[in-house]
Amino acid sequence: MTFEELGLKKDLMQGIADLGFVTPTPIQQQTIPLLSYTKTDLVALAQTGTGKTAAFGLPILSTIDIENKTVQALILAPTRELCVQITNDMKNYAKHMRGVGITSVYGGASIENQIRDIKRGVQIIAATPGRLVDLIERRAVNLKTVRIVVLDEADEMLNMGFKDSLDEILEQTPDTKNTWLFSATMPREVERIAKNYMTDPAEISTGKKNEGADNIEHIYFAVNPRERYLALKRIVDYYPEIFGMVFCRTKAETQEVAEALIKDGYSADALHGDLSQAQRDFVMKRFRNRTLQMLVATDVAARGIDVDNITHVINYNLPEDVENYTHRSGRTARAGKSGIAIAIVSVREVGKIKDIERIIKKKFEKQPIPNGVDVCEKQLFHLVNQLHDVEVKDTEIEKYLPKIYESLQDLSKEELIKRLVSEEFNRFYTYYQDAPDLNPGKDGKNGVDGAFGNGRSTRFFVNMGMMDGFNRNSLKDFIADIASIQQRMVFNVDVKNSFSFFETESRFVDNCMAINSKDVEFNNRKVSLEVSNRKMHGGGSSSEGSGGFRKGGSSSGFRKEGSGFKKSYGSGSRDGNRSSSGRGERKSYGKSEFGKGRRS
Repeated sequence: MTFEELGLKKDLMQGIADLGFVTPTPIQQQTIPLLSYTKTDLVALAQTGTGKTAAFGLPILSTIDIENKTVQALILAPTRELCVQITNDMKNYAKHMRGVGITSVYGGASIENQIRDIKRGVQIIAATPGRLVDLIERRAVNLKTVRIVVLDEADEMLNMGFKDSLDEILEQTPDTKNTWLFSATMPREVERIAKNYMTDPAEISTGKKNEGADNIEHIYFAVNPRERYLALKRIVDYYPEIFGMVFCRTKAETQEVAEALIKDGYSADALHGDLSQAQRDFVMKRFRNRTLQMLVATDVAARGIDVDNITHVINYNLPEDVENYTHRSGRTARAGKSGIAIAIVSVREVGKIKDIERIIKKKFEKQPIPNGVDVCEKQLFHLVNQLHDVEVKDTEIEKYLPKIYESLQDLSKEELIKRLVSEEFNRFYTYYQDAPDLNPGKDGKNGVDGAFGNGRSTRFFVNMGMMDGFNRNSLKDFIADIASIQQRMVFNVDVKNSFSFFETESRFVDNCMAINSKDVEFNNRKVSLEVSNRKMHGGGSSSEGSGGFRKGGSSSGFRKEGSGFKKSYGSGSRDGNRSSSGRGERKSYGKSEFGKGRRS
């Protein structure tokens, strides 16, 4: 079936043709003919990314009275981003229709400008519930002329706490209106709206209630909770071409994970409720332009985000509400494309995977967390494919080729390829050669990564803690500096009030114990280390805990380990100035700036 077969007006067909649309999606095939020629209420069950905007937008444009400048259609959506997207799409559809007025109203923007747009005369408004209630209270908008109300992402609006606002808005609209409800899932509150505000609605479904999309592959990785962040990095490294979203449960966790990824050289940023609208817009612009590779977000902040070509959705933690998994995974595999949804779970959470499987009617594949060999192989062949497909600018490079050929003439083709690939592979190997196995063993502990590390580590007690101004990251910096080891070799850091614990590979025991003989002081207190048998709690890094196996602005795509980290010791300085006491090797560190402006 084509759009021409749906019987749309000629001027609408021109707009659709300009957008390159030819074949309607299943939800569009069912809704457009029904809503364009029949006055009816509708409950439509469809996943995000299935073309819902055109499914309700084209019928609205087919039925409005262009000569009448009153508000005839109201589209309610959960977020500013979705409102703007709907408005832009509708304007594109109506590109060749003269006299159509479409505007969007949402929080975080000038309400005076929005009132001015409405007073100019518009037939279609896309709105967030909160801002529309403000306009109703100011008597800036009249909904008595509304003939069609669309509730887009109805389940998400209710999850965000808009129940009362929706009730207030719907009560302001005529009883004779038609209500079209679009939702990915059908919780009880959505069913309540359908019952209270609809009359004998038609029902259309492109899937069963809460069912996941068919073109999404679902994978889960089991990991010890303290290794969750390391597992995230390992998984991301295993998918070199990832363009994805990472979902966390809380705003604090979202910010911490994003900051850790940025510090480790990844192209990432956070999206959560504590950001201003300007910050949110900036982050989303970067993500849409693909200058960000990963967006770390909370469920609430990600409501209504519609970004094309997201390859992976990673659940850093499973959602509290299992139904939210459907919304998260629906960010990928949009418009008929395929995608991968990944869950990082503790051994105790595996049962929750079974609960999700029952709801989405899809099976998860359990996979082992990739080891160093797996990642190196994947990255290596990604590099080979890039070399194979690289665009050659013949004219620009031609003048340099004779000298290049002369410099490399003593190398055979095989030797040249080997050296070119080794330039990058050596970096992969160096980074991952000591990487531990992150897969939990039968005893609940981590295993061994075969040729990539022996997994042996030693735990230390140190008489420095939060009262000295340390957090996990700053203590890592401090220990690595005074022990003269790479920062990534300090892991499983557990900071208490007046003391802390950390681990390092056993080969660095002498480096750490030598601190005692160096007579290092911090805030006029001698730094003392002891080997400890105490078990660690909470999250920490591992031997790959710092430094990024990612592209971070350099042509090589890697950050050098053990160099370039900022020392924050010193009095009132972020430059790491240290003063010598003049007694042998004794070091004295001034008042700490640790913990200020940095998250642990």
